[in-house]
Amino acid sequence: MSNVPITIAHGDGIGPEIMRATLRVLEAAGARLAPETIEIGEAVYHRGQTAGIELSAWESLRRTKVFLKSPITTPSGGGFKSLNVTVRKTLGLYANVRPCVSYDPYVATHFPGVDTVIVRENEEDLYAGIEHRQSDEVYQCLKLVSRPGCEKIVRYAFEYARVNGRKRVTCMTKDNIMKLTDGLFHKVFDEIAKEYPGIANDHMIIDIGAARLATRPQTFDVIVTLNLYGDIISDIAAEVTGSVGLGGSANIGDQCAMFEAVHGSAPDIAGKGIANPSGLLLAAVMMLVHIGQGDVAEKIHNAWLTTLEAGVHTGDIFHEKVSELKVGTDAFADAVIERLGQRPARFTPVEYAGGTPVSVAGRISVTHPAVKTLLGVDVFLHWRGAPNVLGPQLEALNGDGLELTMISNRGVKVYPDGMPETFCTDHWRCRFQSTTASGTVTLSQVLSVLMRVGNAGLDFVKTEHLYAFDGVSGFSLGQGQ
Repeated sequence: MSNVPITIAHGDGIGPEIMRATLRVLEAAGARLAPETIEIGEAVYHRGQTAGIELSAWESLRRTKVFLKSPITTPSGGGFKSLNVTVRKTLGLYANVRPCVSYDPYVATHFPGVDTVIVRENEEDLYAGIEHRQSDEVYQCLKLVSRPGCEKIVRYAFEYARVNGRKRVTCMTKDNIMKLTDGLFHKVFDEIAKEYPGIANDHMIIDIGAARLATRPQTFDVIVTLNLYGDIISDIAAEVTGSVGLGGSANIGDQCAMFEAVHGSAPDIAGKGIANPSGLLLAAVMMLVHIGQGDVAEKIHNAWLTTLEAGVHTGDIFHEKVSELKVGTDAFADAVIERLGQRPARFTPVEYAGGTPVSVAGRISVTHPAVKTLLGVDVFLHWRGAPNVLGPQLEALNGDGLELTMISNRGVKVYPDGMPETFCTDHWRCRFQSTTASGTVTLSQVLSVLMRVGNAGLDFVKTEHLYAFDGVSGFSLGQGQ
């Protein structure tokens, strides 16, 4: 079989050390790879490239479509964007898969027997990173959730469960509050779950779900959730199982995939030869399964488990009661290489050979255009004062089929009939809705009311049209409305 081209990046901090160790294990195990190296991260940032990656690196990634990446350091402040997020979104890596496993008694944990997989949506939600400052006091971050994005990640979670013999998929959202965005995710989950009758499914509100994950992680099998929630709960799950430092992560798209350790670049221990390469090595195991080399992945993973059982541990997990030998990065890699071909005695051996990589490519339903009707507009103002002063000013601008129906501040209705106890900032949502018999308005009417607002000397910083789709409202009420 020919070698599979992959792109590698040695990263920052401990990155070069753990990458070197990982590649030695891959080579010794017989991985059929043709690696090419790119430079990303801190050095690229400091050359003035705020994305942390140059065009030549993108060319390699688009050519090989497989990326094994060490941790990088994103400089604080300035205009630097997270390279991880940039790569995930640019290459369409919509599924972030993080297995969280307890390795008791060799890695200290209060929760033996945990084997949970977090499947996190990777492209949208608040991680779209669309932020604006709109007034002296208020900043905004847009939460974007799409039906195709929900379908891809939910279907991936069920396909992952099917391919890997998992029994249950749990969806976590906050749709009791965010009824449109998180509500869509939950709705799509319920729709797709019906296609997998052999796999149990349930839904939890994210706050209690995270609490249960921290106290009863062994009750979960596969969890699928939105981007921000997934980032948080995957670290919770990794920590309660023993160590974030052991976690590997896969970022899967229809065309490309990236594999990385969960942990960061740890510059405080860089160059000391003591870093644990396990997170990157287990990410490489996921990579091998993805590219159809499950036989090699199985050999490496079982050798790694056998090394843990032998008590050969790096300093981060070393404990005198269970460890036999404290080793550094390279010696740990040597220990894994020495045990290639062995199978663990206490842990259940893993089996990847002959497995099928998970794919949902091309399985997105067609979204048929809805009948979309314009019902009004929310006008956001930068204004200082009291709502009972602002309300009459805006009511004086009613006309041409639009009238003020509500003012809210930070989502809470403050006019009419607001409460004096409600704290207000300088950022106001002013809702104008149709007074016509049809209930609809035109864009010309919206522009007209905006002209009246502007001519009145009021500073509007943003607008949102109020639509119905097939007669169903596409906007939320104000709290208290």
